[in-house]
Amino acid sequence: MDEDRRIAAVSEVPTDGTLLFTIRDGFDREEAFLVRLGGESEASDAVHAWKNYCQHWTDVRLDKGSGAAVRDGEVLCQRHAATFEKGSGQCTHGPCEGAYLDAIDVTVEDGAVYLGEDGYEFDGLGPSGDHDLSTGSRIDF
Repeated sequence: MDEDRRIAAVSEVPTDGTLLFTIRDGFDREEAFLVRLGGESEASDAVHAWKNYCQHWTDVRLDKGSGAAVRDGEVLCQRHAATFEKGSGQCTHGPCEGAYLDAIDVTVEDGAVYLGEDGYEFDGLGPSGDHDLSTGSRIDF
């Protein structure tokens, strides 16, 4: 696999949280996160990647940099209490119930997770550095 597309080792992706990373599409950067579906010994399809925003309000980040909350196998939006299945990205509870997180194609090879999307470049682990719009008020004067 192309080392420029390597995101992280599978062992770095927590089973009870998420791992935040940044991707680039030309000059535009976006955040995404990895989730691990199984335990420590799961095989190649054990990791999924989702764009880092809630489907209810897309300016609300699910992972603010220290890992999104994961409860009973679902990623939790701490702003709306919406829950998303780790494997499918489907919202199972909350104001966006039935909606799906936007997937980012990743592959696992030789114990590492690689970006599979041709339209994106891997920018780095962690947040994009862009201003976090999810912490302020939704009222604008």
